[in-house]
Amino acid sequence: MEQIIQTSKSYSKWITVVSVAIPVVVAVLLFAPVKLSFENGGWIQLLPTLNAVINSATAVLLLAALAAIKTRRTTLHRNLMMTALGLGTLFLLSYVLYHASTVSTVYGDINHDGVLSEAERAEIGGYRTVYLLTLLSHIALSIVVVPFVLFAFYYALTGQFVKHVRIVKYTFPVWLYVSVTGVIVYLMISPYYL
Repeated sequence: MEQIIQTSKSYSKWITVVSVAIPVVVAVLLFAPVKLSFENGGWIQLLPTLNAVINSATAVLLLAALAAIKTRRTTLHRNLMMTALGLGTLFLLSYVLYHASTVSTVYGDINHDGVLSEAERAEIGGYRTVYLLTLLSHIALSIVVVPFVLFAFYYALTGQFVKHVRIVKYTFPVWLYVSVTGVIVYLMISPYYL
């Protein structure tokens, strides 16, 4: 029993470290004055589209995993969730690589000069507010959900199914919201990419 408690504490520490490190690293890369440069790096511009595809696939996997567990197909459920976690990891790597190598796109910047002029602001109207609210809720919840997702996986993989079920009641809808709003944010800002 003591071994299980020690292992649990060890995993809890790692989950905490990872959950704090991810948003810190992303913030540093987003606001870094120097960006990475890649020779023949045109492929970097494809990453936002890849990220939207990953978010879409994750949302589909989450819904399929829900259907699988509702019909007691636990092996399928586990495989779908592991794939969703793998896609989440791939998304994070792609997202970090993109933002470490490019300047953030400004929503509504029609002429792509990196500045939102009063004329551009007037032209897009209230859509910018909708975009910013969607983006901010997406970012905030993506930070909040990480430790809960990791604990949900830990509980499932260690057979602590009562704890797993308890945590996924809240984690699942937040993860699904983050995946869906990731696609919505992409669709809203994609006209302003270079």
